[in-house]
Amino acid sequence: MASNTEFNFKGINHLALVSSDMARTVDFYTNVLGMPLVKTLEIPGGAQHFFFDCGNGDSLAFFWFPEAPAAAPGIASALDLPGGGSIVSAHGSMNHVAFDVPVDKFDEYVQKLRDKGVPTSRVVNHDDSESTVSKEMHDGVFVRSVYFRDPDGVLLECVLDQAVRAGGRRPRARQRQG
Repeated sequence: MASNTEFNFKGINHLALVSSDMARTVDFYTNVLGMPLVKTLEIPGGAQHFFFDCGNGDSLAFFWFPEAPAAAPGIASALDLPGGGSIVSAHGSMNHVAFDVPVDKFDEYVQKLRDKGVPTSRVVNHDDSESTVSKEMHDGVFVRSVYFRDPDGVLLECVLDQAVRAGGRRPRARQRQG
């Protein structure tokens, strides 16, 4: 696996998103996804900043700003779930957050989301085919995932990284054309 020779980054400390309703966000992330709320901050001017433990020492954080503009799906975030329509979002936007899940828990977690009433995509088997997805599992599937949204429409993904689990390599990023 490649390592950074310029900076000794140890991973992601937190990713900070914006909530329209912090009580609803806390309910979803603690009661639906089971993430402990580990820190809350009241920010001058009435804003809030809350941190949830998402495993492996990492946090998913949310701001609540009293005067934040409304969400802009299709610009600042993906408009649809993968397989359901356009997933395009603007340059510099956050398209989705992917949570790494244990190999033996993937199917259980998909069912648990559905049992809790969370609408999900179909299970997507990402591969190197022309369509980039397969309906069936095969040796070329490098990531298996299911997508869903939080109450503000943030696109979330539970992902089982087949290639890394099997000692394979992640696909290389493509260069910008043109």
